[in-house]
Amino acid sequence: MEIQLAKQHGFCFGVKRAIQIAEEYKNSFTFGPLIHNNLEIQRLKNQFNVGLKENIEEFKSGDKLIIRTHGIEKENLDYLHQNNIKFIDATCPFVTKLQKTVKEMSRQNYDIVIFGDINHPEIKGVKSYSLKPATVVLNVEELQSKKFSNKIALVAQTTRKIEEFQKLATYLIKHYKEVRVFNTICNATFENQIAARELAKEADVMIIIGGKNSSNTKQLVNICQSECVSCYHIESEDELKKDWFANKKLCGITAGASTPDWIIQKVFNKIKKFNVK
Repeated sequence: MEIQLAKQHGFCFGVKRAIQIAEEYKNSFTFGPLIHNNLEIQRLKNQFNVGLKENIEEFKSGDKLIIRTHGIEKENLDYLHQNNIKFIDATCPFVTKLQKTVKEMSRQNYDIVIFGDINHPEIKGVKSYSLKPATVVLNVEELQSKKFSNKIALVAQTTRKIEEFQKLATYLIKHYKEVRVFNTICNATFENQIAARELAKEADVMIIIGGKNSSNTKQLVNICQSECVSCYHIESEDELKKDWFANKKLCGITAGASTPDWIIQKVFNKIKKFNVK
């Protein structure tokens, strides 16, 4: 059986930057998970003593804090400033740009529509930068029940599918007079999705590596399932089962933007050892 990695996979620029910051900023804490990969978070804890706190009020003056890649809510950022808590910002630049866009468009009195998961930390943070109530939706059906003014600004969670974003844009343009569309989906996410789709079309079985709570990994799973019958979402090589590969000719592997190379390599090596014929 041939094993092939997607042309684009794994760590994106924003995650690489955050990991480098965490490795340099030893003996610190992140507010919420730095990235959505439990194994990498554990590695940072073991090797660099980077801990995790979930409540902003746990941080006191003198603490060293890293702001996660997904960013944080504006009121939490204000808390850090007000309490003189030292921090370094590892927010992905694509997310920072999204936050600034929402703030500026709301300042210009546009109704803000965000394509994304309202419970995702990135969207919780982005929504908080709007100077007026923002609307978060996942599909056109949810939009149909909403009422807006004739000035709308549409943005997207950085890890969503471009095809779904286009559907929302088309609907709004048809029904409202002024719609400003900001494609805030990051390039790395887009490239990973294209590469995953291309490989899934050829593969007999697809392995998608990434955190079970990772939004961009879930998007890769959905894309691969649309092209390949046998798809498996795993976090580590321990979840692999030999019978998945029986009578398969081509195994494709892709990985979410928060999946480090060392995990991908372990998965690749274990599949190779199965030596399925």
